Formats: sequence, C-alpha cells, structure tokens
Amino acid sequence: MSNDLIAKTAIDRRLAEIIAPVIEDLGFELVRVRLQGGKTATLQIMADRPEGGINVDDCGDISVAVSATLDVEDPIEDNYHLEVSSPGIDRPLTRMKDFEAFEGYEAKLETNQAIDGRKRWKGILAGVEGDEVLLNIEEGGAVQTIGLNFDWLSDAKLVLTDELIREMLRQKKEAGIEIDHLDEDAFDAIEAEADSDGETEDNEGAEGADTKE
Repeated sequence: MSNDLIAKTAIDRRLAEIIAPVIEDLGFELVRVRLQGGKTATLQIMADRPEGGINVDDCGDISVAVSATLDVEDPIEDNYHLEVSSPGIDRPLTRMKDFEAFEGYEAKLETNQAIDGRKRWKGILAGVEGDEVLLNIEEGGAVQTIGLNFDWLSDAKLVLTDELIREMLRQKKEAGIEIDHLDEDAFDAIEAEADSDGETEDNEGAEGADTKE
C-alpha cells in the first residue's frame, strides 16, 4: 500500500497499485509515481533496486514492462509520456527505510499539517523510532531532535551536499555503475511516448530528452 510520499493523488495511487507489482517482479522497488498534467501528460516513475544502484538498462526494462501493463489496464484516458528514472543523488525519501538508510545526511521535510506553526523542516536525519522520523534541527543555537509521524509527511528529500555526492559516488563505484554526469534529478532516465491506443515508442537517454509529438 502506497503512502502520500510515493503517490499523492487518487490517480497516482491507482497507478502505483498497477505499477508496483510489475516493477517488483523485475527485482526493483517503486520509489515514487507522479502523473503530471500539460499538453501531453507525463507519467514519472522513479524506481530503485532494494540495495540501491539502478542503471539506464534497468530503467529501459522497467519502461517496457510497465508500458505493456498500462496498455492492458489502460488507467490513463489521454495520451501520455512515460519517464522512468533512478532516484538521483538528492533523492526523495518515500519509505520508512529511506530515513534509516540516510541517517546522518541533511534533508528537507514537509508536513501536511502545521506543527508548532510550521510545515517545513530542515535538518540532519537521525533515524526512526516507532512511527516517527527523527530529525536533528538547530533552534536558538542549540541542536534538538524532533520526531515527525511518518504519516504526517507530504514531501521529503535529501539536500544535495558534497558529503552526499561523495557517498553516492562511492556506492555507485562499488556497484560498478558508470556515472557520466551529476544531474541532481537523476543519473539516468528512460522516456517513452504512449497513446490511448497502446502504441509505445521508447526513447533512451538522460532527464530532459525531447518529447516526441
């Protein structure tokens, strides 16, 4: 079952229900899904390996499998553009385990309701405790640890820092993944054009590749 961080809207949640099992069958995990409006809607799917380290070929495999499934299920009435990518360096944090895995790194969090008069929080991740995400924040020159209920979070992502970049490069190197650029949105992305008749054309490349009309 997806949460607001993985899938925000009703259509996002419906898409997550369809997409997640397909991705998991390939050995990956769904990190986030967003259907963005526009002249041609864009379906953005972010995925990763359970242990981290997804590459452009993996994104291509996911794109093909997801496209085939969506052609059958047909949850999107209009034409849409499919984009599959890795989470990137300053990745969104969408699952409880993400907050554990990146303990010690800086993050920005937003809550769906005001807590002590604020909805935006920035600090160092301090792990999890029960249903709460712990964050070390600086208040009045002193550092204090606060706990935010996971279900209160509407958005969460890592802050791009030199320390984070070094760690991500180290992990990618250990995994044997080549890094050609440091796009803060994603290392690699696979994009595909799809229409309501089920025809799909893959376009492999980095984030920002041209959309075919």
